[in-house]
Amino acid sequence: MTQTLSQLSVVLLISAMAVYAIAMIAFALDLARRGARATAVGAEAQSAVARRAEAAALAAEGRGGTATLTKISVRVEEELQRAGSGSKSLRVAFVLTLLGFVLHLVADILRGVAAGRLPWANMYEFSMTGTLVILAIFLLVNLRYDLRFLGAFVVGLVLVLLGISTMRYYVAVVPLPPALQSYWLVIHVMVAITATGFYAIGFALSGVQLLQARRARQLEEARPAPFRFLATLPGAETLENLAYRVNIVGFILWTFTLIAGAIWAEKAWGRYWGWDTKEVWTFIIWVIYAGYIHARATRGWRGSRSAWLALIGFSAVMFNFGIVNVFFKGLHAYSGL
Repeated sequence: MTQTLSQLSVVLLISAMAVYAIAMIAFALDLARRGARATAVGAEAQSAVARRAEAAALAAEGRGGTATLTKISVRVEEELQRAGSGSKSLRVAFVLTLLGFVLHLVADILRGVAAGRLPWANMYEFSMTGTLVILAIFLLVNLRYDLRFLGAFVVGLVLVLLGISTMRYYVAVVPLPPALQSYWLVIHVMVAITATGFYAIGFALSGVQLLQARRARQLEEARPAPFRFLATLPGAETLENLAYRVNIVGFILWTFTLIAGAIWAEKAWGRYWGWDTKEVWTFIIWVIYAGYIHARATRGWRGSRSAWLALIGFSAVMFNFGIVNVFFKGLHAYSGL
């Protein structure tokens, strides 16, 4: 029975990955179509320059040119907003992401049932559950903010992590090592996974923020600006504020991860801190994000500098997950099983 459930879990996970792949393509198509629509609106805006000049002349003559100029500006703005409101491919992509998430969730549950425990005791299970949480946070955040334009990145990241874990880290269901036979496994690991999910969304927002800031500089200097779809997305300042809020939530959860890990270490190994490689990198990540929050709040490190700190922080998270867990020996070596 255990083997059957485990095999069914694998089949469902691969099915979810196939659905995610189609969803990622649909998200990418939406970005391409946004670019095309933004180009069309931009062409209309250029053709309106002459009409604006005429409107200004009419205004000088007192013949209602001001109202004409206002109507033209409002129309261009409305067209850009319509271009960013989402296409059919975006709606299809989001529905497919939901479908993939359901398949992914059932696969994760079946793995846990087969193992008779929570499914995050090794790299394969941690990857399966971690990517599930990243997608859950992405879907939940979209209930408050429309961040579907991040879909290509978020789903793409999930696909890469799941692909690596299924090909490289898959293991059959095995009993837990003694150190993991604790309720702290639930608390410590679940909070760490959730924090990573928020950091991933913050990373994506900061990346788009840098692209928007670069585009703004190019437009100011009258240079060609690539990635025309960016014209349909929120501005750099809006993206920065969203990334800051998301990363603060992640930082709070990561702080609790450190505390819970120390308590668990004392119960499992008789000390709160031992300079194990995994412990050190967890603390380094905390320091990077603490510096990001402090610098932005008190030192005025806004704009591109804060975005780069967020990117460095998530890179450290991925290094901790993909490199430290696998290639560094220590008391956390079981996480690479």
